[in-house]
Amino acid sequence: MVRAVDDMNGSNRDVLEHWFRVGVERCLPRTVLPPVLPQDPPVGRNIVLGAGKAAAAMAAVAHERLRGKTVGLVVTRYGHGETASTGNIEVVEASHPVPDVQSEVAAARMLELAAGATPDDRVLFMMSGGGSALLCAPIDGVLAEKKRAVTGFLLHSGAPIQDMNCVRKHLSRIKGGGLAHAASAAELRTFAISDVVGDALTDIASGPSVHYERDVATAIVVLEKYGYAGARDFESAMLAADVIDAPLHDARVVANAAMALAAIAREAANQGWTPVLLGDDLEGRALDIGRAHAGIARHYRSQPGRHALISGGELTVEVKNTVGRGGPNLEYLASLMLNLDGLAGVEAIACDSDGIDGSEDNAGGYIGPDSLERARTLGIDPGRLLELNDTYVGFEALGDLIVTGPTLTNINDIRVILVDPAQEA
Repeated sequence: MVRAVDDMNGSNRDVLEHWFRVGVERCLPRTVLPPVLPQDPPVGRNIVLGAGKAAAAMAAVAHERLRGKTVGLVVTRYGHGETASTGNIEVVEASHPVPDVQSEVAAARMLELAAGATPDDRVLFMMSGGGSALLCAPIDGVLAEKKRAVTGFLLHSGAPIQDMNCVRKHLSRIKGGGLAHAASAAELRTFAISDVVGDALTDIASGPSVHYERDVATAIVVLEKYGYAGARDFESAMLAADVIDAPLHDARVVANAAMALAAIAREAANQGWTPVLLGDDLEGRALDIGRAHAGIARHYRSQPGRHALISGGELTVEVKNTVGRGGPNLEYLASLMLNLDGLAGVEAIACDSDGIDGSEDNAGGYIGPDSLERARTLGIDPGRLLELNDTYVGFEALGDLIVTGPTLTNINDIRVILVDPAQEA
């Protein structure tokens, strides 16, 4: 259930949702790609290869802007296709966050296209968050089903993306530079929309086009750290895997969380709020960060003026209930709600920039000073929902889900807390 805009009469919730859209718009492919794409045609073909939640939208911009013959293949999440034409750049949809058969098909075909590139061709890699699951090409000795099981295990463990991608790259022929290695005969370019803290190109979609120094021992340690029982079963296959030497080339991040948050801060300042940037690189458990941000909001509640506390990054959920519904943004908000305890003058939004919080249909949600009271009136216990990883149920009942549909970009979470001491309880 989503509250209609007409029912909100220019409320602070309207403001927050508008600011979220401002941040997303700043990082859309149609905004960030045109200034950086090459203007000259290659002697041969432009070959566009891409993976991620923004891949189809990036392909559409490439088709529109590139000069010369353009072909290619990109893979995106189901439902994240582009209505605009992608020309001769084929779009395949596959499963996320756990790969499926389509992920395997896309990876095999992409490696084949890359291997067919000639010195006259220019290969343009279009990478964005989500690409790790969407490209599945296991190393020899590892079944795809086993790799899917490992991915699901790490997702439920709450492992940060860097740890997940370390394991994924060691189990893959296409990640960690494998795709660029296959296309090494051609001129190469990489354009990436970053969904990872630190913007390391090797972590965005697990870096199919950039070199990664493999370290099998580290990958095994990561699996053991999260309690994966069969960690040593992969060791021999990892050690026997071909060394991937990805050529150096022009590889750049064209959009990230810092750009989105800066755009929101400018919008906030223009509307009379004092922006306070809490960081574009926050990591940790969503409920812990929610608790910490409640303390920061209380501090600014005692200060004069209106403040907008803005943050980004990637929070995690330790899944204790595999049938629970709700992602890290709703867990963050539920924790924030509990720890604010109805504090007047504080409202907040937390949404994933790709439009999908976890595995549900919402981007995130909203809370206001009355959220906790309204929840209890409805018999909803936010603390219990956090224990059950079932926060979606509570926000749905409150009418405080925010549903945008796929945004066709992905620079991770966007969170804003409005603090206005002038508002009375």
